[in-house]
Amino acid sequence: MPKYHFPIEFEGVCNSLKWLLHQDVLDKYGIDPKRIGISGDSAGGNLAAAVTQQTEEHKNYIMGRKSLYLLILGVLVAYYVYTPPPSDFEDPWKLIWLNAKMKTIIHLANFIELLGLYNFVDFIKILLHVKEVPPISDENITVTDTTFNHIPVRVYVPKKQSKALRRGIFYIHGGAWTFESAASQNNDLFSRWTADRLDAVVVSSNYRLLPKYHFPIQFEDVYNSLKWFLRKEVLAKYGVNPERIGLVGSSSGGNLAAAVVQKILDDPESKFKPKIQSLFYPTLQILDMDTPSHRENSNFPPFRQLTVRLWSEYFSTDRSLEKTILSNQHVPVESSHLLKFVNWSSLLPKRFIKGHVYNNRTYGSSELLKKYPDLLDVRASPLLADDKKLRSLSQTYIVTCQHDVFRDDGLMYVTRLQNAGVSVTHNHIENGIHGLLSFSGLKITHKMKNQYLSWLRENL
Repeated sequence: MPKYHFPIEFEGVCNSLKWLLHQDVLDKYGIDPKRIGISGDSAGGNLAAAVTQQTEEHKNYIMGRKSLYLLILGVLVAYYVYTPPPSDFEDPWKLIWLNAKMKTIIHLANFIELLGLYNFVDFIKILLHVKEVPPISDENITVTDTTFNHIPVRVYVPKKQSKALRRGIFYIHGGAWTFESAASQNNDLFSRWTADRLDAVVVSSNYRLLPKYHFPIQFEDVYNSLKWFLRKEVLAKYGVNPERIGLVGSSSGGNLAAAVVQKILDDPESKFKPKIQSLFYPTLQILDMDTPSHRENSNFPPFRQLTVRLWSEYFSTDRSLEKTILSNQHVPVESSHLLKFVNWSSLLPKRFIKGHVYNNRTYGSSELLKKYPDLLDVRASPLLADDKKLRSLSQTYIVTCQHDVFRDDGLMYVTRLQNAGVSVTHNHIENGIHGLLSFSGLKITHKMKNQYLSWLRENL
């Protein structure tokens, strides 16, 4: 005074205190940050009180801002994690957790691929890390790993003696042609359970996977494995009745099962044919990715975006193909006659259409089909089989789930098979989601498996 006036004195003290409170300054002088006091006499007391108030106000401001940021972060995380589950689903929190997990994995895989560090599919396979189990026999079932025509398979044979030849089940696992194997824990448990409860020989077939191998490798592996199993000497080795063989597949395995059975019935080299086919929530066509079930269930696993990506990967790693399929513009006009086989406006029961409008197609480039001729191959999309082919098919059991992007594929196949005169048993699970066989702890899974087993006992 009188050279400097308020608030110069206050600001000087305040800035000095702020500097002292820096961690490196505290460390330099060996000061405990929890044991700092402010004091002053006379005018210094005035400044000490004012600075103390300012410090507390600043601290409260910082705390308030942090709380606000945490609140905003919490809201964003909740918005990202929480997808309202179906009101009738048995364990909604399990589905919420699965949704959040899969969303995180997909976004992370996209980011890693964008950086050029990993292929999208390879990175997802690493993160999912599907648990595999060795071929361990138990008191009821002998389990062995072997090969059928150079294709790895796992065989389950009941230990108890049988006076008659047993039923045979040829099982094809799912996993989007990408993630699983016969040794995956859920597939091992299902095959073991089937062999024990049905007193049947179960062959669980492997096939080469994406992204290293593309269509038709997966189809050919399963087909060659099945043909080997259907040989007279192989059936005799395992004590299987050649008149009681069933072909079973789930998800993408259902796709392969449907395609394989269509071909094997016309194969003159195969003397024995499957008596029945059972398809769990199969994906059966790529022509129309805008069905009501795709629209309604795009935010539930396996998600429409991931589904399209993996369908695209089935044929090629070309990302432009994925974009074309996602926009539903991958069928050229010269192939438009095939759309009648997947026209959901005429093939779905009315209750599943529920006001959805069948949009006129925007046709794709003819060059696309020249580049990817397998895109419309009936072995990839079994729903493209004509009625003559369908009329020759064996008795069929199809499971569909209400909250599944592939629901309408199964429903359309049920309609087309019935129209062709095939005996079809359809089990629609109103509160079901895709991949129920992997949710072994759910009551609806237990019920679904027992219904399937009852049908096999009666029809195989």
